[in-house]
Amino acid sequence: MVNGSASAKTLLADLGGTNVRFGIADPSLEQPLLLDTVKRYRVKDYESLTHAAREYFKETGHNADRAIIAAAGRIDDGETVKVTNNPWAISAKKTAAELDLEWVHLVNDFAAQSMAVMLLKGNDLVQVGAPPLPKIGSDEEQTFVVVGPGTGLGVGGLLIRGEKVSVLQTEGGHAGFAAHTAEDIEILKVLNLRYGRVSNERLICGAGLVNLYSAICEIAGQKAEDLTPEDVTDRAKADTCPMCVRAVETFAGIFGSVAGDLVLTLGAWNGVYLTGGMIPILLPWLERGHFRERFEAKGRFRDTMEKVPTQAIMNPEPGLVGGAALAVVESGRSLLKR
Repeated sequence: MVNGSASAKTLLADLGGTNVRFGIADPSLEQPLLLDTVKRYRVKDYESLTHAAREYFKETGHNADRAIIAAAGRIDDGETVKVTNNPWAISAKKTAAELDLEWVHLVNDFAAQSMAVMLLKGNDLVQVGAPPLPKIGSDEEQTFVVVGPGTGLGVGGLLIRGEKVSVLQTEGGHAGFAAHTAEDIEILKVLNLRYGRVSNERLICGAGLVNLYSAICEIAGQKAEDLTPEDVTDRAKADTCPMCVRAVETFAGIFGSVAGDLVLTLGAWNGVYLTGGMIPILLPWLERGHFRERFEAKGRFRDTMEKVPTQAIMNPEPGLVGGAALAVVESGRSLLKR
């Protein structure tokens, strides 16, 4: 990426499987994301990202010189992406030409969410478990995991090495599910018959919560209802459906196992940020349930894992905040304050 003008307005797009959120960043500001510019559109209502962006410009009257697009998919050669859970395919060069922009940069959505950590503070974050997260940049070397469920399961990494901040763009949500308990094994058997290979995303995302609910019902010999993820969490919160309560509790525990495995895989001893659209809803179960218990249950590494902090991102727009952080980096400003 090439540095640009510190005052050039940047179009931000946070593109998931269901929605695309747009906003404008001013890289010269301390808080570069202009909150009053944020607007959401449903992917199914538009033929392409370009059509949705044109509608955004038309409705809001905003304009931009360049764009950073955070997309839920693998970025090929920095130029193209086919979004994993929606029909759009995006070319950086084509989008720049169609929207008359200087350039368009594509990043993985969790690369953006990882960068968002650099700008979050105060009420944006809630500690989950006992150990507090260290201050960003307090050590010369820091490694963090950023993981979270939404339409899919996103996984990213944030690396701080001296004055340099970089992110790992991964598709770790598609790694295979590792069963750890007798119940996990039974759930895996049910989902293996249904899907064949079972990834972490088959359990830890919105649709994954429904998969857990239906699997738990099947294991218990009960008929599962046709529920949405919102139905499951609503019934669990109201304590009106024991199977829904069990599904959410199991979700929190498995999520803890997955997050802990990522710490071991990336060597992210400095901590884990939990993000995604489901986190604010699931926070009570993460705080009081089996999340930390299973996060720490890593055999010979239990003592080490007990010291690894976990924190929930409560900001409603981490993808756009992360895009704004990337816009700051583009402008040549440093995000680190030592």
